[in-house]
Amino acid sequence: MYTDEQLSDSDDDFEALVREGSAVPTEGWDFSWFDGRAIEDRPSWGYAARLAPLYSTAEAVLDVQTGGGEVFAEALTAADPRPATVLATESWSPNLELARQRLAEFGGRVYQIPDDARLPVTDSSVDVVSSRHPTVTRYDEIARVLRVGGTFISQQVVGLATNREIYEFFLGPQDHDPEEGLRLIREGVAAAGMRLDDLRYEQTRVEFFDVGALVYFLRKVPWTVPDFTVERYRDKLIEAHAEILQNGAFVSYSRHALVVATKPE
Repeated sequence: MYTDEQLSDSDDDFEALVREGSAVPTEGWDFSWFDGRAIEDRPSWGYAARLAPLYSTAEAVLDVQTGGGEVFAEALTAADPRPATVLATESWSPNLELARQRLAEFGGRVYQIPDDARLPVTDSSVDVVSSRHPTVTRYDEIARVLRVGGTFISQQVVGLATNREIYEFFLGPQDHDPEEGLRLIREGVAAAGMRLDDLRYEQTRVEFFDVGALVYFLRKVPWTVPDFTVERYRDKLIEAHAEILQNGAFVSYSRHALVVATKPE
Protein backbone atom coordinates (compact mmCIF):
# COMPACT_ATOMS: atom_id res chain seq x y z
CA MET A 1 0.00 0.00 0.00
CA TYR A 2 1.35 3.40 -0.99
CA THR A 3 0.72 6.51 1.10
CA ASP A 4 0.66 10.21 0.31
CA GLU A 5 3.96 10.59 2.17
CA GLN A 6 5.66 8.01 -0.03
CA LEU A 7 4.61 9.99 -3.07
CA SER A 8 5.40 13.43 -1.71
CA ASP A 9 8.72 13.65 -3.55
CA SER A 10 7.16 12.76 -6.88
CA ASP A 11 7.54 15.23 -9.74
CA ASP A 12 3.85 14.79 -10.45
CA ASP A 13 1.28 16.23 -8.09
CA PHE A 14 -1.15 13.42 -7.31
CA GLU A 15 -3.78 15.74 -5.84
CA ALA A 16 -3.65 18.14 -8.80
CA LEU A 17 -3.96 15.32 -11.32
CA VAL A 18 -6.93 13.80 -9.51
CA ARG A 19 -8.64 17.19 -9.25
CA GLU A 20 -8.11 17.78 -12.96
CA GLY A 21 -9.46 14.36 -13.94
CA SER A 22 -12.45 14.95 -11.66
CA ALA A 23 -13.34 18.33 -13.15
CA VAL A 24 -13.41 17.58 -16.89
CA PRO A 25 -16.97 17.41 -18.31
CA THR A 26 -17.96 13.91 -19.43
CA GLU A 27 -20.68 14.76 -21.98
CA GLY A 28 -20.42 13.22 -25.43
CA TRP A 29 -17.96 10.71 -26.85
CA ASP A 30 -15.22 13.18 -27.76
CA PHE A 31 -12.05 11.74 -26.23
CA SER A 32 -9.68 14.49 -27.42
CA TRP A 33 -8.92 15.47 -23.80
CA PHE A 34 -6.88 12.27 -23.57
CA ASP A 35 -4.41 13.48 -26.23
CA GLY A 36 -0.92 13.08 -24.77
CA ARG A 37 -2.35 11.57 -21.58
CA ALA A 38 -3.72 8.23 -22.74
CA ILE A 39 -3.79 6.17 -25.92
CA GLU A 40 -5.89 3.27 -27.15
CA ASP A 41 -5.05 1.17 -30.18
CA ARG A 42 -8.02 0.78 -32.52
CA PRO A 43 -9.34 -2.51 -33.88
CA SER A 44 -8.02 -3.30 -37.33
CA TRP A 45 -11.43 -3.41 -39.00
CA GLY A 46 -11.93 0.40 -38.95
CA TYR A 47 -15.54 0.66 -37.79
CA ALA A 48 -16.08 4.33 -38.62
CA ALA A 49 -14.66 3.96 -42.14
CA ARG A 50 -17.12 1.12 -42.85
CA LEU A 51 -20.15 3.30 -42.20
CA ALA A 52 -19.95 5.84 -45.03
CA PRO A 53 -20.20 3.27 -47.88
CA LEU A 54 -23.24 1.72 -46.21
CA TYR A 55 -24.88 5.09 -45.61
CA SER A 56 -24.25 6.22 -49.20
CA THR A 57 -26.43 3.39 -50.55
CA ALA A 58 -29.19 3.91 -47.97
CA GLU A 59 -32.36 5.95 -48.06
CA ALA A 60 -32.85 5.87 -44.26
CA VAL A 61 -30.31 5.19 -41.48
CA LEU A 62 -30.62 4.81 -37.72
CA ASP A 63 -27.75 5.13 -35.22
CA VAL A 64 -28.63 3.53 -31.88
CA GLN A 65 -27.14 4.95 -28.67
CA THR A 66 -25.34 7.59 -30.70
CA GLY A 67 -23.65 9.34 -27.76
CA GLY A 68 -22.96 12.89 -28.87
CA GLY A 69 -23.33 11.84 -32.51
CA GLU A 70 -19.59 12.20 -33.16
CA VAL A 71 -18.97 9.00 -35.13
CA PHE A 72 -22.38 9.13 -36.82
CA ALA A 73 -21.81 12.68 -38.06
CA GLU A 74 -18.30 11.85 -39.29
CA ALA A 75 -19.63 8.98 -41.38
CA LEU A 76 -22.57 11.00 -42.71
CA THR A 77 -20.17 13.72 -43.82
CA ALA A 78 -18.17 11.17 -45.79
CA ALA A 79 -21.24 9.51 -47.37
CA ASP A 80 -21.95 10.44 -50.99
CA PRO A 81 -24.82 10.66 -51.53
CA ARG A 82 -26.14 11.11 -48.02
CA PRO A 83 -29.27 9.29 -46.85
CA ALA A 84 -32.48 11.29 -46.99
CA THR A 85 -33.64 10.18 -43.52
CA VAL A 86 -31.24 10.39 -40.58
CA LEU A 87 -32.39 9.05 -37.21
CA ALA A 88 -30.67 8.38 -33.90
CA THR A 89 -31.39 7.41 -30.30
CA GLU A 90 -29.66 8.41 -27.07
CA SER A 91 -30.57 7.95 -23.42
CA TRP A 92 -28.40 10.48 -21.57
CA SER A 93 -29.65 14.08 -21.64
CA PRO A 94 -26.26 15.86 -21.94
CA ASN A 95 -25.35 13.63 -24.90
CA LEU A 96 -28.80 14.14 -26.39
CA GLU A 97 -28.34 17.88 -26.77
CA LEU A 98 -24.87 17.44 -28.28
CA ALA A 99 -26.20 14.89 -30.77
CA ARG A 100 -29.11 17.11 -31.81
CA GLN A 101 -26.77 20.02 -32.44
CA ARG A 102 -24.25 17.90 -34.32
CA LEU A 103 -26.79 16.11 -36.51
CA ALA A 104 -28.92 19.16 -37.32
CA GLU A 105 -27.01 19.83 -40.55
CA PHE A 106 -28.06 16.40 -41.83
CA GLY A 107 -31.70 16.93 -40.91
CA GLY A 108 -31.22 14.35 -38.19
CA ARG A 109 -33.87 13.51 -35.62
CA VAL A 110 -32.63 12.24 -32.26
CA TYR A 111 -35.00 10.41 -29.92
CA GLN A 112 -34.39 10.16 -26.18
CA ILE A 113 -35.19 6.64 -25.03
CA PRO A 114 -33.71 4.18 -22.49
CA ASP A 115 -31.02 1.95 -23.96
CA ASP A 116 -33.18 -1.15 -23.59
CA ALA A 117 -36.41 0.39 -24.91
CA ARG A 118 -38.39 -0.35 -28.06
CA LEU A 119 -37.01 1.69 -30.97
CA PRO A 120 -39.26 4.66 -31.90
CA VAL A 121 -39.20 3.72 -35.58
CA THR A 122 -41.83 1.98 -37.72
CA ASP A 123 -41.41 -1.57 -39.00
CA SER A 124 -39.20 -2.14 -42.06
CA SER A 125 -38.40 1.55 -42.45
CA VAL A 126 -34.57 1.84 -42.39
CA ASP A 127 -31.81 0.41 -44.56
CA VAL A 128 -28.94 0.56 -42.06
CA VAL A 129 -28.88 0.35 -38.27
CA SER A 130 -25.52 1.17 -36.72
CA SER A 131 -24.44 1.20 -33.09
CA ARG A 132 -21.01 1.85 -31.62
CA HIS A 133 -20.46 0.54 -28.10
CA PRO A 134 -24.10 -0.05 -27.14
CA THR A 135 -24.78 -0.86 -23.50
CA VAL A 136 -27.72 -3.06 -24.56
CA THR A 137 -28.46 -4.50 -28.00
CA ARG A 138 -32.11 -5.14 -28.85
CA TYR A 139 -31.58 -7.49 -31.79
CA ASP A 140 -35.33 -8.08 -32.02
CA GLU A 141 -35.98 -4.36 -32.42
CA ILE A 142 -33.17 -3.94 -34.93
CA ALA A 143 -34.62 -6.73 -37.06
CA ARG A 144 -38.08 -5.18 -36.80
CA VAL A 145 -37.08 -1.75 -38.10
CA LEU A 146 -34.73 -2.96 -40.85
CA ARG A 147 -36.02 -3.37 -44.37
CA VAL A 148 -35.46 -6.71 -46.07
CA GLY A 149 -31.83 -6.79 -47.17
CA GLY A 150 -30.95 -4.08 -44.64
CA THR A 151 -27.71 -4.11 -42.67
CA PHE A 152 -26.94 -3.99 -38.97
CA ILE A 153 -23.37 -2.98 -38.12
CA SER A 154 -22.01 -2.56 -34.62
CA GLN A 155 -18.74 -2.35 -32.73
CA GLN A 156 -19.40 -3.87 -29.34
CA VAL A 157 -17.56 -4.02 -26.06
CA VAL A 158 -17.19 -7.70 -25.16
CA GLY A 159 -18.71 -7.83 -21.69
CA LEU A 160 -16.51 -7.90 -18.60
CA ALA A 161 -13.55 -8.99 -20.70
CA THR A 162 -12.83 -5.44 -21.84
CA ASN A 163 -10.46 -3.41 -19.66
CA ARG A 164 -10.54 -6.18 -17.06
CA GLU A 165 -7.08 -5.02 -15.96
CA ILE A 166 -8.68 -1.81 -14.71
CA TYR A 167 -11.73 -3.23 -12.95
CA GLU A 168 -9.78 -6.10 -11.40
CA PHE A 169 -7.23 -3.59 -10.12
CA PHE A 170 -10.04 -1.80 -8.29
CA LEU A 171 -12.50 -4.64 -7.60
CA GLY A 172 -10.47 -7.84 -7.52
CA PRO A 173 -10.85 -10.93 -9.77
CA GLN A 174 -14.01 -11.16 -11.87
CA ASP A 175 -15.43 -13.54 -14.47
CA HIS A 176 -14.31 -12.43 -17.91
CA ASP A 177 -14.72 -15.01 -20.66
CA PRO A 178 -14.72 -13.26 -24.08
CA GLU A 179 -16.24 -16.32 -25.74
CA GLU A 180 -19.35 -15.92 -23.61
CA GLY A 181 -19.84 -12.42 -25.00
CA LEU A 182 -19.40 -13.66 -28.57
CA ARG A 183 -21.83 -16.51 -27.95
CA LEU A 184 -24.48 -14.03 -26.78
CA ILE A 185 -23.99 -11.99 -29.96
CA ARG A 186 -24.45 -15.06 -32.17
CA GLU A 187 -27.53 -16.12 -30.26
CA GLY A 188 -29.04 -12.63 -30.31
CA VAL A 189 -28.63 -12.26 -34.06
CA ALA A 190 -30.03 -15.73 -34.75
CA ALA A 191 -33.01 -15.32 -32.41
CA ALA A 192 -33.96 -12.10 -34.21
CA GLY A 193 -34.01 -13.92 -37.54
CA MET A 194 -31.02 -12.07 -38.99
CA ARG A 195 -28.08 -13.57 -40.87
CA LEU A 196 -24.68 -13.07 -39.27
CA ASP A 197 -22.33 -11.97 -42.06
CA ASP A 198 -19.25 -11.07 -40.03
CA LEU A 199 -18.15 -11.44 -36.40
CA ARG A 200 -14.62 -10.47 -35.39
CA TYR A 201 -12.91 -10.13 -32.04
CA GLU A 202 -9.78 -8.17 -31.14
CA GLN A 203 -7.86 -7.16 -28.03
CA THR A 204 -6.16 -3.76 -28.20
CA ARG A 205 -3.75 -2.03 -25.82
CA VAL A 206 -4.78 0.96 -23.67
CA GLU A 207 -2.24 3.12 -21.80
CA PHE A 208 -2.85 5.85 -19.22
CA PHE A 209 0.11 8.19 -18.71
CA ASP A 210 -1.17 9.95 -15.59
CA VAL A 211 -3.67 9.18 -12.85
CA GLY A 212 -5.87 12.12 -13.85
CA ALA A 213 -6.52 10.43 -17.21
CA LEU A 214 -7.50 7.24 -15.38
CA VAL A 215 -9.91 9.17 -13.14
CA TYR A 216 -11.48 10.86 -16.15
CA PHE A 217 -11.86 7.52 -17.95
CA LEU A 218 -13.60 5.93 -14.95
CA ARG A 219 -16.00 8.89 -14.80
CA LYS A 220 -16.66 8.88 -18.55
CA VAL A 221 -17.08 5.10 -18.86
CA PRO A 222 -18.79 4.45 -15.51
CA TRP A 223 -19.68 0.81 -16.14
CA THR A 224 -15.96 -0.11 -15.94
CA VAL A 225 -15.99 0.33 -12.14
CA PRO A 226 -19.71 0.92 -11.41
CA ASP A 227 -19.32 2.38 -7.92
CA PHE A 228 -16.25 4.51 -8.69
CA THR A 229 -15.61 7.69 -6.77
CA VAL A 230 -12.25 9.26 -5.98
CA GLU A 231 -13.01 9.11 -2.27
CA ARG A 232 -13.94 5.41 -2.30
CA TYR A 233 -10.88 4.35 -4.29
CA ARG A 234 -8.30 6.89 -3.16
CA ASP A 235 -5.82 4.25 -1.96
CA LYS A 236 -6.06 2.36 -5.26
CA LEU A 237 -5.57 5.60 -7.19
CA ILE A 238 -2.42 6.25 -5.17
CA GLU A 239 -1.21 2.78 -6.16
CA ALA A 240 -2.03 3.46 -9.81
CA HIS A 241 -0.16 6.77 -9.61
CA ALA A 242 2.90 5.00 -8.22
CA GLU A 243 2.69 2.35 -10.96
CA ILE A 244 2.60 5.03 -13.66
CA LEU A 245 5.60 6.78 -12.15
CA GLN A 246 7.52 3.52 -12.03
CA ASN A 247 6.51 2.01 -15.38
CA GLY A 248 5.53 5.03 -17.46
CA ALA A 249 1.90 3.96 -17.89
CA PHE A 250 -1.01 2.03 -16.43
CA VAL A 251 -1.74 -0.61 -19.09
CA SER A 252 -5.05 -2.27 -19.85
CA TYR A 253 -6.64 -3.96 -22.86
CA SER A 254 -9.94 -3.29 -24.64
CA ARG A 255 -11.84 -6.24 -26.08
CA HIS A 256 -14.17 -5.44 -28.97
CA ALA A 257 -16.27 -7.30 -31.50
CA LEU A 258 -17.36 -6.22 -34.97
CA VAL A 259 -20.87 -7.41 -35.80
CA VAL A 260 -22.37 -7.24 -39.29
CA ALA A 261 -25.75 -8.84 -39.97
CA THR A 262 -28.44 -8.74 -42.65
CA LYS A 263 -32.20 -9.00 -42.49
CA PRO A 264 -33.02 -11.74 -45.03
CA GLU A 265 -36.27 -12.30 -46.86
